[in-house]
Amino acid sequence: MINNKINQSKLFALLNLFFFVSTAFAQLQNNAVLNGPPDISKDFEDYRNTYYLADELKSFDPETGKGMIKYLRYNMATRQAFNNMLSKLVPAEANEFPTTEYVISPELPFSIEFISDRTIRIRTTSGPQFKKEEPSLMLVNGVAKNVKNLWVYSKVSEGHKYTSSKGSVLITEKPWHVYIYDAKGKLLTSTLHSNDVKSTYTPVTPFSFIRRADDYSRSMNAVFSMSPEEKIFGCGESFTQFNKRGQKVVLWTDDANGVQNETMYKPIPFYMSSRGYGVFMHHSTPITVDFGKYFNAANSMMIGDDEADLFVFIGEPKDILDEYTDLTGKADMPPLWSFGFWMSRITYFSEEEGRNIAKNLRKHKIPSDVIHFDTGWFETDWRCNYEFSKNRFDNPTKMIADMKEDGFNVCLWQLPYFTPKNTLFNEIIEKGLAVKDKKGNIPYEDATLDFTNPETIKWYQDKIASLLKMGVGVIKVDFGEAAPASGIYSNGRTGFYEHNMYPLRYNKAVADITKEVTGNSIIWARSTWAGSQRYPLHWGGDAATTNTAMASTLRGGLSLGLSGFSFWSHDVGGFVTKSPEDLYRRWTPFGMLSSHVRSHGEPPTEPWEYSEGFLKGFRKADNMRYELMPYIYAQAKESSQKGLPMMRALFVEYPNDPGAWLIDNEYLFGSSMLVAPLFEEVTGRDVYLPEGTWIDYQTHKVYQGGWHRIEAGEVPIIVLVKDGTAIPHIKLTQSTKDMDWSKLTLKVFASEKTNSAIAKVYLPEGDDLETIIVSKKGTDIEAAPSILSKTSFKLEWIK
Repeated sequence: MINNKINQSKLFALLNLFFFVSTAFAQLQNNAVLNGPPDISKDFEDYRNTYYLADELKSFDPETGKGMIKYLRYNMATRQAFNNMLSKLVPAEANEFPTTEYVISPELPFSIEFISDRTIRIRTTSGPQFKKEEPSLMLVNGVAKNVKNLWVYSKVSEGHKYTSSKGSVLITEKPWHVYIYDAKGKLLTSTLHSNDVKSTYTPVTPFSFIRRADDYSRSMNAVFSMSPEEKIFGCGESFTQFNKRGQKVVLWTDDANGVQNETMYKPIPFYMSSRGYGVFMHHSTPITVDFGKYFNAANSMMIGDDEADLFVFIGEPKDILDEYTDLTGKADMPPLWSFGFWMSRITYFSEEEGRNIAKNLRKHKIPSDVIHFDTGWFETDWRCNYEFSKNRFDNPTKMIADMKEDGFNVCLWQLPYFTPKNTLFNEIIEKGLAVKDKKGNIPYEDATLDFTNPETIKWYQDKIASLLKMGVGVIKVDFGEAAPASGIYSNGRTGFYEHNMYPLRYNKAVADITKEVTGNSIIWARSTWAGSQRYPLHWGGDAATTNTAMASTLRGGLSLGLSGFSFWSHDVGGFVTKSPEDLYRRWTPFGMLSSHVRSHGEPPTEPWEYSEGFLKGFRKADNMRYELMPYIYAQAKESSQKGLPMMRALFVEYPNDPGAWLIDNEYLFGSSMLVAPLFEEVTGRDVYLPEGTWIDYQTHKVYQGGWHRIEAGEVPIIVLVKDGTAIPHIKLTQSTKDMDWSKLTLKVFASEKTNSAIAKVYLPEGDDLETIIVSKKGTDIEAAPSILSKTSFKLEWIK
């Protein structure tokens, strides 16, 4: 008896030691600096947690699309084989007491809905949902309507099948699967069951959820199949390798401190596959997606939420982007002046300095439409209180009016964090406008505005409105990535749900008041979440002043464009230090051929502060953009209507060209111009051209699809135009305000065998995007239809 007690004491001691060590190890694993992105995939490897694997469909109502899935309980266990330790899931008994009160293998809700003939919504839960379902800020009008009549149901031997003109869905009962096919019957992807991975020794977790040992919370692991040659793109402004296949992506808004690491200012829980489908994870919790990194046939969407709410889109890239942005919102069309050049640095400190910048832009004939005042327009640099310094700005209202008269809009920097020395800090605290912690205090030394509180939004928008009413054209919506993860928000939710939503709420607050006061919803923002594309526009963060940062910037812009964002910009020349002249020279035309363009960063950024040769080169690239404004404006309109990016990955336009899916250092600017920047100090580079004929915009040399070594023209960038395209141009002015849209030139880029070309035109006062066909008969050139009665066209056939 005594020995038994001693053995029990030793056992308890060992158990306590094990608990201490395992807890300490878990804490060490999760030890992160403030606002470090949480990788929740660790929860799905934890031996302490309980695993529930989706097994069979116990019931299903084809009319409502609702049923119940039975989940089998498993634990993680170790297995040693020839001195190699493996972990694997093994069936488990219940560990609750009393045993009569809890279910070993729960049966939980599953539903399928049809949002359009291309869009399917799949929902599963890991337990009872007692919270009330509320409108989602991520969705247009807060909801996604179930459109049943576009899909036809049939009972099949395997289970239940729904078919539309664009694809089909098969739901099998035992084992439970959801298979998604295209219209030709090709399997695009399917849920993974444990039976699907029996042929490998690798322990793969199928579609499942976990119950955490530390707090009994649950999280879903929506696991889908991947095909051998499948490629994955999107996830927001990701700076890692373009194709996400083989990567693990953490979706958590973060001040990335650059553009060359795996964290993101703009994560978006959406991706598309080369297989012909896309997925939107309708969640704001932390998400980690393993795109075949651990096991190359499994796509594991590890969602912090205790539900999985997935929208699956069927089609080619354009179809998918159109469907996704129908669901989450398409970008408002920005005003014409925003497409002009933005002049900035960190920072202009005074009215005198701002007026001198405006004067020098006109003196040196640098076409420009925006002057941006960054962190220094307050009395104390960085101390945002929405008031111009009285010591350095004599009459800011008159300054803004004078600049507007000269064709410049003013942009002002601000942020949603307030230091203790800020004159607004006490007011924010006293009025309860900041995010709180579980103790009722504020989580940081700074007060962070709580945009879930209507009173906060009103207070904040009043501040912004006062600036817009002075004549300010646009507000820089900086930061927003550091909403307290440990915070308690006014709507009762924690930072676990609200951290990622913060940029969307922040973007919306500024865009809404801007539209109310000015009629335009334009902002200049750094952080985003799904739905932020409704509020253009966003720029790419704090790039290093290096060649590798320039290349990474392009990858980030392409990825964001494949996540539903039509408009995007970047700091021309890089941000962190003074840009080397050679780098700035090559980065300039890359910026000029982006949707929007701003020079910004450590001074000097102004082109006249560099050599005379640089100034001439900068002016030539800027002139090119301003003369191309009708093309840019028309492409912007079409992009905003269809959810397409202005900076477009090649495969968006050429999905059937296998080579187009491999390119991440070129892009299509709109639908018809291919751009290849120079990322090193060279005069030319290898360029991949999709199928067809291409004509160099600068040299007029003709190339066929495939790889070519191409030399840049006078402007240090390679630009080619698709054969049969008429590019609309306008006479050069120093501001878009002075452009004469009644007289345009259509420059036709056509090879010898091509006798017609297409132009797209959208006028500033127009309602519709117009298509004009230009044809050549002998030596005669004519344009039809002539429906733009207010505009005359000069036709120029490029030889």
